[in-house]
Amino acid sequence: MERIDAHHHVWRYTPEEYGWINDAMHILRRDFLPENLTAEMRAAGVRGAVAVQARQTMEETRWLLDLADGCEAIRGVVGWAPISSTKEFAVAMEELAGRTKLKGLRHIVQGEPDDFLLREDFNRGIRAMGGSGLVYDLLVYERQLPQAIEFVDRHPEQEFVLDHIAKPLIREGVMEPWASLIRDFAKRQNVWCKVSGMVTEADWATWTAKSLQPYLDVVAEAFGPRRLMVGSDWPVCLVACGYRQWFDVLDEYFSGFSKSEREAVFGLTTKQVYRLE
Repeated sequence: MERIDAHHHVWRYTPEEYGWINDAMHILRRDFLPENLTAEMRAAGVRGAVAVQARQTMEETRWLLDLADGCEAIRGVVGWAPISSTKEFAVAMEELAGRTKLKGLRHIVQGEPDDFLLREDFNRGIRAMGGSGLVYDLLVYERQLPQAIEFVDRHPEQEFVLDHIAKPLIREGVMEPWASLIRDFAKRQNVWCKVSGMVTEADWATWTAKSLQPYLDVVAEAFGPRRLMVGSDWPVCLVACGYRQWFDVLDEYFSGFSKSEREAVFGLTTKQVYRLE
């Protein structure tokens, strides 16, 4: 079984570009580069990874792709492009067409108004992705799931990956309406789900595998193991747990699943959806 990390970041830290990293996250206030990532991957038995944008600039997308070209372990990149701007997006898509490690695009929708996904300019851009082979990574909070469902229904031919199981209120121990919305969302067969980003939605100091289990149970039942993919959300996860520690939690949770189901969750689905080599 080849293990693939479906979601991680790399960055050169500056306070101006990473203003969301507050004092409580001080551990993240440094550079995290491919050599740091690959050391973590080796320790956890992970063979490949997908780098995901953290800044909304074409400059970062180019930088991530350049890093991936020089790092065999980074199999693919989910970058950012100006999807909402018809002219600029067309130019960006033309520029990125030859970058074979570009596998998807993402916009940080969790930082936008809740109706952002229903804006016509953004939907026009998603339609323009048709035929490109690129996946769209969907980053939303729980409260934005109703709009996300309507958004996905507008694009039945587009492949979507839901990041971080839509960030439920794990810290508060709240299940609804998240669980019902996830079950509804999972009925769309063009949506996959990343099992990632959970520890940062829990209490960073006191979370346990048991406190995460109800949320894992919901996504495992709703999507089925063959539409799930595991991701570290490294280095953001470090505010609450280590890289290998997170994979240990997932290994334990999925230990009772069949061999083929574990193969899907831990790598095969990621390779297929993102068309990794």
